[in-house]
Amino acid sequence: MDDGAPTIEVSLEMLRVAAEAGTTDIVATPHSNAEFEYQPALIAERIAELTRQTGGTPRIHRGCDLHLSFDNIVEAVETPGKYSINGHRYILVECSDLHITGSMDRVLDRLQSVDLVPIVTHPERNPILQRDIGKLEAWVNQGCLVQVTALSVLGGFGKKAGAAAHLLLSKGLVHVIASDAHDPVHRHPRLDDAFASVAGDYGEEIADLLFVSNPGRIIRGEFVADGRTSAGERRKWWQFWMAGEHA
Repeated sequence: MDDGAPTIEVSLEMLRVAAEAGTTDIVATPHSNAEFEYQPALIAERIAELTRQTGGTPRIHRGCDLHLSFDNIVEAVETPGKYSINGHRYILVECSDLHITGSMDRVLDRLQSVDLVPIVTHPERNPILQRDIGKLEAWVNQGCLVQVTALSVLGGFGKKAGAAAHLLLSKGLVHVIASDAHDPVHRHPRLDDAFASVAGDYGEEIADLLFVSNPGRIIRGEFVADGRTSAGERRKWWQFWMAGEHA
């Protein structure tokens, strides 16, 4: 449906690889942008077919990688459940690599006004945000969450993305680490190596929070844990974030 798996056979192989690596739940997130149309009914149909063929392992959930165009923002505000994960409160948003407008704070606030919690996807790979981590930190203070790509943590997207990912981790600004998988081999859905890497660098509790606990809460539409730390206190970043008080 976008630049991911071109056939059902590739999708099934990706699901097999994910399950083999220990993944129990996966969120399908086709894009909604100028190039690709987001089609909820067709997505539901294809999730049902994949589930039938896999027996439900891993479980597949509906989501969307929403590009923040004017039309998408208006529609998300008018129908909050259309693009959000499982129709609940969390919505994946992707920033442009070329330009982030000065009105971004207002855009995020507009989404939050209808009880949506924006999750900024792969900011460590965005050249603008790589140079301005403070902008991302301000969005987290505003009530947004941050999702980093597993391959970035392992260096698979280059040194700049890897350095940005670990800077965000060291600052406690990451809430989820996800595969952002597009195929079974190069942009694969395995998370086990990244989990081991994060556990080794930041502790098993942190890895469990970012790979297991928070993703589960997001899928169910529950509150998630937030972590803040200084450079010398990486293992002590516990507090519960109340989703900008949107209950």
